[in-house]
Amino acid sequence: MEQDTALALPAMGMGDEFGDFPALAPMGGMAPAPPPMADTPALSTPGPKVELSGKAKAAIVVRLLLNEGADIPIEELPEDLQTELTRQMGKMSLVDRNTLNAVAGEFADLLDNVGLSFPNGLAGALSAMEGKISRHTYSRLRKEAGVRQFGNPWDRLKQLPAEDLATLAEAESIEVAAVLLSMLDTGKAAAMLACLPGPLARRITYAVRQTGSVSPETVDRIGLSLAAQVDARPEMAFADSPGERVGAILTESPAAKREEVMDALDEEDEEFATDVRKSLYTYALIGTRLSPTDVPKITRVVPQQDLVTAIAFASNDEDTESSEFLLANMSTRMATNIREEVAERSKVNRKQGEAAMSNIISALREMIVNGEIELKSTEEDEEGE
Repeated sequence: MEQDTALALPAMGMGDEFGDFPALAPMGGMAPAPPPMADTPALSTPGPKVELSGKAKAAIVVRLLLNEGADIPIEELPEDLQTELTRQMGKMSLVDRNTLNAVAGEFADLLDNVGLSFPNGLAGALSAMEGKISRHTYSRLRKEAGVRQFGNPWDRLKQLPAEDLATLAEAESIEVAAVLLSMLDTGKAAAMLACLPGPLARRITYAVRQTGSVSPETVDRIGLSLAAQVDARPEMAFADSPGERVGAILTESPAAKREEVMDALDEEDEEFATDVRKSLYTYALIGTRLSPTDVPKITRVVPQQDLVTAIAFASNDEDTESSEFLLANMSTRMATNIREEVAERSKVNRKQGEAAMSNIISALREMIVNGEIELKSTEEDEEGE
């Protein structure tokens, strides 16, 4: 019987095509019946030999694994192979035990001989190489491969930050945005709505009631279109915004130079100066944007000598308020010890004072990046006032 191309099976960690087995014995048994012995009634003659195709063997293995309760990601196969596998299973009826054992045995032998498994196609290869090759090469290969080769587009969309999803929703119709909202998990959907203007968020939420009759094909097309838009975005050389980069630089700069640069930015570009200030960490912001419950987190990682030096060096009103804020929200014993040391301390020169404040801000910034501390936004301060 002519051998058909075997189906690719996503089982047992194999990413390549399943391949064909060697020809099997007849369906009626593993070997022809022996000739009858003398004085023994003749046995029935076995039926004609039937050699199984690769598709049939693949169907047998899949059916066996499903019967045993195995979770096989058949949906990850290309659609044409899913179709061929299903049609082949529809053509088959009964398989005798000997044939089943032979197919299962050959499949097990095939797995035993596997020494190394490579990803399935370019999509799997790019997933394995992500972070190992340059972003430019990764982006170019991904665009060349196309969106559909990367499986379900919604899996990729769900991994985007809420801000990016909100940007996609704002650029689409209300109906498409409602489908996008419906396909997200509840936490990510809530975060996306929080990034949208109030009126638009309400319109999209109301439009969800109209998605009850949307077909799976429509949802798939919307997912492909949105994923294609994501892939079409130009690659950026910097992950942080210009304001964040300048703010990080000025945070590490001496106070005099920081004030000089910020004064110049205020004169040249007030909007950019505002963006820089949002990412600018100074000792003065501790008293206005740090939560009182976060002060012990800082005192645990900052040496007490830096706290003493910084508090003794604080001279302007904003720095003094931050010092009092720290003392008021740390342990009473530590606050008392620091006050006593500050009283005994002689005048702190600028270099030592700024170095101590820089150490405190560096520790604060690291905890913010790690998610241990979250500063209050300027909007919250305005609402409080």
